[in-house]
Amino acid sequence: MLTVEKIGGTSMSQFQNVLNDIIGYPGSEGFHYGRVFVVSAYAGVTNWLLEDKKTKAPGVYQHFIKGEDYETSINQLLERMLQINESFVEIGLDYQVCRDFLLERINQTKAYLSSMEDIIASGYVERGSILSAARELLASIGEAHSAFNTVNILRNRGIRAELVDLTGFRDSKQLSFSERIERTFKNVNPFDAIIVATGYTKGVEGIMRQYERGYSEITFSKIATHLQANEAIIHKEFHLSSADPKIVGVEKAIPVGKTNYDVADQLADIGMEAIHPNASKPLEMAGINLRIKNTFEPSHPGTLISKDYIGPKARIEIVAGSDKIVVLEIHDTLMVGEIGFDYEIMKKFKEHNISYITKATNANSISLVIWESDLNDQLVAELKENYQTVTVQEAAIVCVIGSNIAMPRILARAANALAKNDINIKCVAQSLRQVNMQFVIDRKMYAKAIVCLNEDLCVAEY
Repeated sequence: MLTVEKIGGTSMSQFQNVLNDIIGYPGSEGFHYGRVFVVSAYAGVTNWLLEDKKTKAPGVYQHFIKGEDYETSINQLLERMLQINESFVEIGLDYQVCRDFLLERINQTKAYLSSMEDIIASGYVERGSILSAARELLASIGEAHSAFNTVNILRNRGIRAELVDLTGFRDSKQLSFSERIERTFKNVNPFDAIIVATGYTKGVEGIMRQYERGYSEITFSKIATHLQANEAIIHKEFHLSSADPKIVGVEKAIPVGKTNYDVADQLADIGMEAIHPNASKPLEMAGINLRIKNTFEPSHPGTLISKDYIGPKARIEIVAGSDKIVVLEIHDTLMVGEIGFDYEIMKKFKEHNISYITKATNANSISLVIWESDLNDQLVAELKENYQTVTVQEAAIVCVIGSNIAMPRILARAANALAKNDINIKCVAQSLRQVNMQFVIDRKMYAKAIVCLNEDLCVAEY
């Protein structure tokens, strides 16, 4: 059996657990070859390289594009990465070997960035393409670091291991993602050794440019489909659960167990990704099942996501959502009976590169839920020029999702659970497919809504 397995940054930072509970040792129960591990950078490293994903605090890249002192930032990054290396010495990492590898990458990166500065200063090359290349280059360092360390530790623990470096460092070949993966794996036998691949893949398309911070899952998916894996596995710090354990508590977060790719798409649409949607589609089309496992509960089977699964009984599998959205409502009395009235609105959204999460309409109003980060003053100004009333309101969205929720009373139960807790529903949406019921509520009620819906619809049925 061949599996392709992705290990997230939080799990990689606790590599002792990965070593003991996921990989194992020759002769131990469960250890076997025929496994390809796609590794993320250690927790925090990509934030230091680019910018903090949540706070937007600048990393090396942000200092570089602003013409600031990025070399000091790189030196600080190097010290942090070497500290990470030190923490793994006791489990087998050869500090000197891994330090030399890291220094070579960092020093060459400094040289590349210096050359990019000169090219930008010349004015002969479009600035955007150079900055995009810098972002790709910096992003690749994190996965190269963690993958090299992993192979070094495994070999020093008596495990046959092989590094598959997809970062294309010092490689001038103009290859697509797929071409690089195909060529690199051409002479790799995953049954001879544990294969460790970088989560970053260099390609002419620009994996960061296309997928931003979801790029390691794209690599994972492409490798799994190329090798025709029997199963794809993602190891995370939590189970795929009925609700976010950070909100409802670990004891109230029920592992889903089984679901389908349709449910995974719904989660991705509201930013609660089990897997990046552009990574899940190839797996789904290839008929490869995806398993989400908790790194720290290795004996638990986790949640299996497959193409055609439908729950044997009607139930809510997941309550999820976000408090980082806004409702943009257009009200116009001329809308009544007007064919294609929202077409012009959608054209505006396309011009501003905005995708809405959900839409609710009546005779003379259209409410569109979008990410708060996508809202911009120019869009609102343009809409106000063309329509009678444009309202923007901060809000949250909560969703009840499942592979088999087309049943009487579930919508009423969900609405009642919110009402019992004095949570007003501002907008509601559900498609005919009935896999996701969406409620827009006051932002301040978000956590309370997740807790009460999980309690009434998931825990009570468990």
